[in-house]
Amino acid sequence: MHPNFENTAIAFQLKTDSELERAYFLFKLIANEPLVRIGTAVTNFAIKAHLPIEGLIRATVFDHFCGGVNEEDCISIIDKMYEKGVCSILDYSVEGKEVEGQFDFALAKTLEVLDFVKEKDAIPFAVFKPTGFGRFELYEKVSSGKNLNELESKEWERVIDRFNQVCKKAHDLEVSLLIDAEESWMQDAADNVVLDMMRKYNKQKAVVFNTLQMYRWDRMDYLKQLHETARLEGFKIGLKVVRGAYMEKENERAEEMKYKSPICVSKKSTDKNFNMAIAYMMDNLDTISIFAGTHNEDSCLKLIKLMQEKGLTANQENIWFGQLYGMSDHITYNLTAEGFNAAKYVPYGPVKDVMPYLIRRAEENTSVAGQTTRELSLLQKEKKRRKLDL
Repeated sequence: MHPNFENTAIAFQLKTDSELERAYFLFKLIANEPLVRIGTAVTNFAIKAHLPIEGLIRATVFDHFCGGVNEEDCISIIDKMYEKGVCSILDYSVEGKEVEGQFDFALAKTLEVLDFVKEKDAIPFAVFKPTGFGRFELYEKVSSGKNLNELESKEWERVIDRFNQVCKKAHDLEVSLLIDAEESWMQDAADNVVLDMMRKYNKQKAVVFNTLQMYRWDRMDYLKQLHETARLEGFKIGLKVVRGAYMEKENERAEEMKYKSPICVSKKSTDKNFNMAIAYMMDNLDTISIFAGTHNEDSCLKLIKLMQEKGLTANQENIWFGQLYGMSDHITYNLTAEGFNAAKYVPYGPVKDVMPYLIRRAEENTSVAGQTTRELSLLQKEKKRRKLDL
């Protein structure tokens, strides 16, 4: 139960030499912040202008961070990873849609993935984003407590129905469902819908998982209130715990609109908040199931230490670790080598539609201190190791 995150032979065992070189090249680019900003602007322009760049994107950044353009595309990757004990979470990563037809399509995709989850042990969870099922502005209006007009009320009923269809199917198939968190000013509406789904479908075990973004200083209070509600009403909680992915946007909006930022004042505060949430959940495992979505080695080791102190086995069924496909292989593969439950989020979808996700990944890697540097040093270490083994 002591994973060695320095073991690059295990970390990159599925990467060919050319894939290793591509990864090194990509993270070198991502480490250059001005280049990332120019590259994203040029890419957005090229896609909007319908320039023929999809092949280039597909061969580089898309294939590194995404499983494919559809579910079938992802199967070979899923099977290869599962041979090494790493599970997959198929994430249809198309963002920013605004029309009912697209929301119904996302619903159909999620229902389809639930069938995949039931059939394949390699896929333990399905996942969706709240804004995959409804307009951002509608969530924002509901979150602010404003009255909806008749058309909006009917639209909101359809959003709730989409949630209900997916959660009911997950419950009936006895598989788990992760629901991602988004920007704070729309999140209250999503949280309330997810809470109702937990009340309905988590009576026996955690089927429906909400997401806590611990860079928000109010999430510990939310966690405690949710736990108290679950205890009084007699249902289970599933929670994916992450640091968060919208920090710059959150801070900019707070400054622009003159309200207190919901984001912790420092990375140190965020780290403390994240670790406090994990510790609280570990003390209440009878009610709470944990999915620790983190690329932070210290947080993984702290969770492992708590598991050891409580005498739990590595493959404790209601504790999971998760990382994004294309990142932190040294964590994921070394965890599963020691028997822990670990999964990769595997994004997929049409290349041009997944670009907002890929751009966010690049910007996130650029802004997270040490993340890209760590990836580069491990890739370099593995390249040297392979040369010496020749």
